[in-house]
This record gives sequence, C-alpha cells and structure tokens, in this order.
Amino acid sequence: MRSFKRIGKEGFTLVELMIVVAIIGVLAALAIYGVSRYFANAKTAEAKNTIGAISRAAAAAYEREQSVSQMLAPGGAGTQATFALCGAAAQKIPATIPAGNKLNPDPTDQTAAAEANGAADGWACLRFSLTQPVAYQYSYLNGSSLASALTGGPTYAGTYFEAAAQGDLDADGALSTFARGGQVQSDGSLTLATQVFTNDEYE
Repeated sequence: MRSFKRIGKEGFTLVELMIVVAIIGVLAALAIYGVSRYFANAKTAEAKNTIGAISRAAAAAYEREQSVSQMLAPGGAGTQATFALCGAAAQKIPATIPAGNKLNPDPTDQTAAAEANGAADGWACLRFSLTQPVAYQYSYLNGSSLASALTGGPTYAGTYFEAAAQGDLDADGALSTFARGGQVQSDGSLTLATQVFTNDEYE
C-alpha cells in the first residue's frame, strides 16, 4: 500500500524578515548618499573646470604682447613690448551667489562696456564668457584674493591674479570657495598654482 508524506508549508521567521528589512534600509541609505554625492561632485566639477578655464585665459592674455603702434625713423628702435595681467573684472558672474539653484549669467556684465578700462579689464580682456546657467558665482581679481583669508588659503606676493568661485549648494548660508591664482615671477614669467584651492567643498 502506497503511503503519502504530507509536506508542511514553512514561512520566514520574524528574525529573518527583520534582517532583510535592515539590509534593504542600509542599501537604500547608501544609495541616497551616493546619489547626493554624485550630484554634488557634478556641481563642484563645474566650479573647478570653470576656474581652470579662467586661469588659462588669464595666462594667455598675459602672454599676448602689448605694444603701441609706432612710426620708426630709419635705424630707430621701437619701444619694447610689454606683458600685463588683465585688470580685475568689475562684475562677478552672475551678480548674486546661487543658493541651492542655478543662475543664468547676464551677458552685458561680461562686455568691455562693463569695465572701467574697457577691453583692458575683466572678462573682455580675458576673452572669456559664461553663457549657460551656473551653480557658482565666478570672479576674476587682480592684486586681491578671496581665498587668502580662508584657513589654508594661498598666499601671493607682487603681481598676481586669482580666479575664484563661491556657491551655496544647500542654501544654508555657508559658502564653498574654490580658487586658483597665478603670480608674475621676477624674470617676467607667469606661474599658475598647481591645483585649485578648495574650502568647504560640499559645505
């Protein structure tokens, strides 16, 4: 006579369910942290890349020879070409520091007409412009610095410039600052900082 074995149904215990829920919670927390850090990194990359571009524009502007137009007599010598940093930008771009959002720069703030000395100053001299919404406010300074007053900030001497960015990613009033400078050496060459100075990167 054939006998049948009854198979009982088994479920998960409460402890097993609690372990699964705890693992899911940890994974969710890590995912949220990773996504938020990814977006923050994307925004700070904007600041670092833009500051790098401004610094390179300042170096290129300095390396352009500046000489006056002259009519030379036979055997006469002209005045020696000079090199000079662009004057400080009168306007920061954009006009206010973004707080948890992006702002679209005003192109009229980046023209020679916005500068005291026309094309010899600021963004017009650098031949640099911002046309897309940005998460930071950018400045170009000549002979002054935003970052020097911060802990661990760079120090300059003599003739120098600084490209800087400030932002408030989480709109809490605390600012993150990025800066890169360049300094004219005694032999007339311009040396750029090896890396971007960062203060409160994710503030």
